[in-house]
Amino acid sequence: MQSATPDPTVTPDLAATVAALIGRRLHDDEAIAVAVSGGPDSLALMLLAHRAFGSRLRVLTVDHGLRPESAGEAAMVATYAASLGILHTTLRWDEPRPGSNLQAAARASRYRLMTDHCLAHGIGWLATAHHQGDHAETLLLRLARGSGSSGLAGIRARRPLSPGVALLRPLLGATKTDLADVVAAAGWVAVDDPSNQSPRYDRTQARAVLAAASWLAPERLAASAAHLAEVEAALVWTADIAWRGRVTVSAADITIDAAGLPRELARRLLVRAVAVLAPAATPRGPAVDRLLGRLNAGLGGTIAGVAVTARATASDAIWAAKVAAPRR
Repeated sequence: MQSATPDPTVTPDLAATVAALIGRRLHDDEAIAVAVSGGPDSLALMLLAHRAFGSRLRVLTVDHGLRPESAGEAAMVATYAASLGILHTTLRWDEPRPGSNLQAAARASRYRLMTDHCLAHGIGWLATAHHQGDHAETLLLRLARGSGSSGLAGIRARRPLSPGVALLRPLLGATKTDLADVVAAAGWVAVDDPSNQSPRYDRTQARAVLAAASWLAPERLAASAAHLAEVEAALVWTADIAWRGRVTVSAADITIDAAGLPRELARRLLVRAVAVLAPAATPRGPAVDRLLGRLNAGLGGTIAGVAVTARATASDAIWAAKVAAPRR
């Protein structure tokens, strides 16, 4: 086996990138976990993270048991981790399999298993190997679904998984080719998951579109997503100001003064009011848009168990939201 030290001229400084994401450098005794499936991207992440964090690194592999090769692939990752002198854990998905939407269920289980492991072992940071190509594919998929600015911001570089654990994606600026070069330089052989080539999945189709259209450069799409993330941050900041100045929360209801507000700000205040009154609900965009149209017409409606009424005159537009009475 060749040296497992990546060429620093073609790889990101992972320690600096992680420090920027969390707002400080990791403490000397602070562990960080990385998700490694055995594919080229995640193996590159393990190599780069080992160079940056050494023995503080923890490697997690989730064996979903969906393919006969999965156990052997997890064992391969464990062997590579042992060659670097770092701890590796295989987490197994032992729950009943759903009859449909298996990929989404597997993804949810993967993050749940890794989050639970991090919480149990006092690890506050979990990194995944999403890269520039993933960023571009996500933007393309969300454009096709008619997403708003939040969705078109693409993959977030950092987001909370649970209280105490944050997900980090420090390789969003790296290309797939650069990551493959890291693995090749180490003399490692990566797993080739056949599902990544299956045309059954939307992401595979998006990947094929990007490969076939040279004018759809992944780095430019990723840059657009980054610009939209800045727009989204500005809208969140503005909505916070509007919430403080335009919303009244009482024991009986939440009142929104929507007069003169741009539609997007009014929508965000409405969604936030619903979230306060029904924290477990996740109303979908089309349902919110339908209710918003009714409110702008002086009508009302119910969404996610929250009843919203409107009072509109020539000079104001007041919306009142409260938990809907249970149906008999």
